Amino acid sequence: MNAAWWTARPPRERRILAIGAAVAVALLLWALVWHPLGRQREDLALRIEGEREQLLLVRRAAAELGGLRTTGVQARADREGKSLLALADATARGAGLESALRRVEPGSGGSVRVSFEYASFDDLAAWLEGLARDYGIQASDFSADRVDGVGLVNARVTLQDVP
Repeated sequence: MNAAWWTARPPRERRILAIGAAVAVALLLWALVWHPLGRQREDLALRIEGEREQLLLVRRAAAELGGLRTTGVQARADREGKSLLALADATARGAGLESALRRVEPGSGGSVRVSFEYASFDDLAAWLEGLARDYGIQASDFSADRVDGVGLVNARVTLQDVP
């Protein structure tokens, strides 16, 4: 567009063209700049809300974990004077594993080795979970072989106090 063409237009047409050009520029700015930025802002706000919810869940889990740790540490003192060896034997029998319990013997570094034959895997897992939860004792080594029978295993477990 050159200046001669513009000046050849009547004033009313120049005014309409100028207003049209301003509206077109404004619409282009809105479509190419303002609208995408607004959508991006909404997406970020939703993302931040999701991250806040995740942070809240993590904080709750951390508090629960701290409580469980405290419970485990307190439970260590509630052994009624039993050694790890005696505690492993008593809790295994109390967990319904007495018929499968074959040997409880001291290991190196204060650990205890426990052997089972034809033990219910579910009962064994529940027993180990209870030791960790109630007494702060964890299995440092575990091996199991499937045997004839549904859910039965021969297992060897090494137990240690968690510091």
